[in-house]
Amino acid sequence: MIRAAKDDRAFPKPPPLLEQDAFMSIQRNADWLMRDLEEILEGQSLSPGQYIVLRILRTAGPAGMACHEIGERMITRDPDMTRLLDKLEDRDLLGRSRERADRRVIRTRISPGGLKLLRELDEQVRNLHRKQLGHLSEKRLRLLVRLLESVREQVVR
Repeated sequence: MIRAAKDDRAFPKPPPLLEQDAFMSIQRNADWLMRDLEEILEGQSLSPGQYIVLRILRTAGPAGMACHEIGERMITRDPDMTRLLDKLEDRDLLGRSRERADRRVIRTRISPGGLKLLRELDEQVRNLHRKQLGHLSEKRLRLLVRLLESVREQVVR
């Protein structure tokens, strides 16, 4: 049987760490921001990962990308990229084909249906981001972006 501690001395707290507070704040905010996006995407039966893949492929243009290139550009790691792409292909939102020069490489391209779906979502997502972050001035938003990029650059090293 587990007994409750009689006082807080039984479970001393470590001293506060500003870096830990910053980390927790980033995590909380990322979760909060993502919930609203998930709500929009749910209406189109898309996961955030699927949405990001479509956005990545839109920027690739007609040349498309190899699976590993898509994975490198993802915001969050997805251990099963092939399955994620399969689901999008099953919905005719993208297409895949083998490279003639190197048969090991499978090139993925967004389909007209995928482009149409993104166009339908673009304004909703823009409005969401304005609602979430529009209270910050342009100067503060640019500072936020620079600070978060510097964190990412340090972690990637």
